[in-house]
Amino acid sequence: MKITFLGTGTSQGVPVIACDCDVCISQNHKDKRLRSSVMIEIENNIFVIDTGPDFRQQMLRERVTKLDAILYTHSHKDHVAGLDDIRSFNFRSKKAMDLFCTKDVLQALINNSPFLINKIKIVPIQALHYKLPVFGFRINNFIYLTDISYISKEEKLKMFDADVIVLDCLRIEPHMSHLCLSQALDLIKEFKPNSAYLIHISHLMGLHDLISKKLPKNVFLSYDGLQISSN
Repeated sequence: MKITFLGTGTSQGVPVIACDCDVCISQNHKDKRLRSSVMIEIENNIFVIDTGPDFRQQMLRERVTKLDAILYTHSHKDHVAGLDDIRSFNFRSKKAMDLFCTKDVLQALINNSPFLINKIKIVPIQALHYKLPVFGFRINNFIYLTDISYISKEEKLKMFDADVIVLDCLRIEPHMSHLCLSQALDLIKEFKPNSAYLIHISHLMGLHDLISKKLPKNVFLSYDGLQISSN
């Protein structure tokens, strides 16, 4: 399984408009963050999780010519605003795009039970983004969770024995509806994945290179265009 981080930023992206903090004026490409999204390539299938406002730019940058399905975590604008740009894939494939919110898949998610896309098993993981229910996804031993502040004990049971966990982490200081750095690290320590990558990162996190030096050996700040693999 190949994973490409299409975007790793928060709802405003980084740099933030009209901000001159050290992060926003950084010339390091790892401090330039489009809105969070990930692309998964597995068994000749290509899935994307969330289509934010930067979806078109992300598809062009990665030269994506085929897309089999889109999974949506929740309905906030920075995760769905690029929906209209899937038309190019419709035109190319001459068929409708399979979305997480089609009737059958939506019902599966409402029931919070695993479902199949082209024979690939998808396990939804329900969490809360403050009071808003959101879904993460487990595909084999890869887990993706963005925009979360709470996970129940029952849902946590789906997260053990993972190879890679990609996890929401907005900033160092606590936040009402997102995990902060210490909270994200506590969850990673609890689940013990081989590696973990932090996403949905705001400019308040700090410079990529400085924060990276302070992280445990198996934890990494993700960045746009990063590619990893998982079993």
